[in-house]
Amino acid sequence: MVRVATSQARKDFAETINQVVYRGERIVLHRRGKNLAAIVPIADLELVEALEDRLDVDAARKALKKRGANIPLKRIKKELGL
Repeated sequence: MVRVATSQARKDFAETINQVVYRGERIVLHRRGKNLAAIVPIADLELVEALEDRLDVDAARKALKKRGANIPLKRIKKELGL
């Protein structure tokens, strides 16, 4: 992974983006040595989002199994005072 100072990335913005788009590089932006953000190819972002979606679905399934049977809407409204 390439590290680039934010000031340098701002100065060479087009080149920074081209490195990501055409070379597939992941660039970490830093300021005063502290990592702040990353610029990644869209395919990487899509993969991360797909993984997050899968984790969300798995968590929802586990919650539904743990909870058991469905709760009638009338009961939920009553418990919530609606």
